Amino acid sequence: MPAIVDEIRTLFEQSGSSMYAGEPVTQTEHALQAAELGWRAGASDALVVAALLHDIGHLLHGLGEDIALEGVDDEHERLGAEWLAGSFPETVSQPVLLHVMAKRYRCAVDAAYRDQLSAASRLSLQLQGGPLDQEQAGQYRANPFYEDSLLLRSWDEAAKVPEEETESLEFFLQYVSRVALPCPGSGKGAG
Repeated sequence: MPAIVDEIRTLFEQSGSSMYAGEPVTQTEHALQAAELGWRAGASDALVVAALLHDIGHLLHGLGEDIALEGVDDEHERLGAEWLAGSFPETVSQPVLLHVMAKRYRCAVDAAYRDQLSAASRLSLQLQGGPLDQEQAGQYRANPFYEDSLLLRSWDEAAKVPEEETESLEFFLQYVSRVALPCPGSGKGAG
């Protein structure tokens, strides 16, 4: 099994029990619910992994779970995508990078979507730059991963249900193992 699987397991063991930024679920519950939604939708293995790991940046930054309440955008999408890029193909890292942009895009083109955001998600939207303008929206739509990021965004928004039943972290780590890039020179797995 690739070493990245153990690193991800350890991150969830160490920080996954923290609450998910003002929502009624933990980081782990949120990740598992998003992955479950992708898996049940028949998404590719890579997109299921992206759903599981879309907020991995929150587990990496060490800034605390209430950083948004302090008026700080933790840029978790960039941090997470950069960390993932060393071990996964772009089909994982790019939807992770774009999932915040997807929220900003949807808020720009769909007022009903913006109205249904939780208070925590509205706060983070403000910190992340608010809805995209027309030029930004066009650039976003030109990205080859924008459709995947929109799917990921929908699962992200829906993955906030207290005590929701999901498959286990170990179940989804099997997907991580299948999608991880081989280590240079080893031919076995990411490390």
